[in-house]
Amino acid sequence: MAENYPIIQVQPEWALEPEDMGTKEKVWYRRPGEGQMDWLYKRPRPSTGEHWAEKIAAEVASELGVAHARIELAEFGEERGSASESFVPDDHDVFHGNQLLERMTPGYDPTAKRRLSEHSFANIWRSFGDLFVTRQAAEETRGAFAGQLVLDAVIGNTDRHHENWGLLRMQVGEHESGGLAPSFDHASSLGRELQDRKRGLLLVENRVGAYSDKARGEIFWSEEDRRPPSPLELVRKAAMKHLSHFGPTLERVGGLRHSRVTEIVNRIPDNWMSPVARAFAIELISYNRRRLMELGK
Repeated sequence: MAENYPIIQVQPEWALEPEDMGTKEKVWYRRPGEGQMDWLYKRPRPSTGEHWAEKIAAEVASELGVAHARIELAEFGEERGSASESFVPDDHDVFHGNQLLERMTPGYDPTAKRRLSEHSFANIWRSFGDLFVTRQAAEETRGAFAGQLVLDAVIGNTDRHHENWGLLRMQVGEHESGGLAPSFDHASSLGRELQDRKRGLLLVENRVGAYSDKARGEIFWSEEDRRPPSPLELVRKAAMKHLSHFGPTLERVGGLRHSRVTEIVNRIPDNWMSPVARAFAIELISYNRRRLMELGK
């Protein structure tokens, strides 16, 4: 049986900001002896599994070959949360999706919080082509973004809003250089918001698939749509048009065996995640995987 994931014991004196660490939802910290390696401690919202969802999502991303922020389970005093290692080099910054689309899409509102129809796959895809000087750079970025969308579909991540993806950017003389930032912020995954009674009902009634299909993401298919599709439906539509970009990650989905998914989920410590939450997460990933495999038939 695989060992539990390690748990970082975050100390108040590690905080990089002067405010009391115990009063904040998120805080940057640095562990002694690790140089300039910064971590972000995040506490989950009450009665959710956002902390274990982050960790499982990162492990699944590794299996799929999707670049992602490193995530560890973490405790601050008696509180359980997660810790995310910074992926931004000193000479780079993150150019978030809302900033990119504001530049490349006339009338785009970068301050919108949720469900902005201009935050569409069509606009994002076009923006990559318009932004990069070379076709190769644009195509590489599109392929990496396709991988992130496949990851969202596998884990049921519904929160890929326009500040939850971006480019890593570096200034080179008068020009900018960069590519897609690693995938980050996967807390809204794996049914993390459900209570165990609801999870149990969905499992017993064989409605985990219906839960996945009814989910609504944050990326519209086009500006004309009234509501965004589920992460699964978005990948289905996009892969039909751009299979060369989505194909490599979809192939890795095919290699993601049930036994490996079970191992990833079961490495969460017993007192962090209930048995029914584990069963639900495993079944959700399994359902989503089966649906994605239909795309290649």
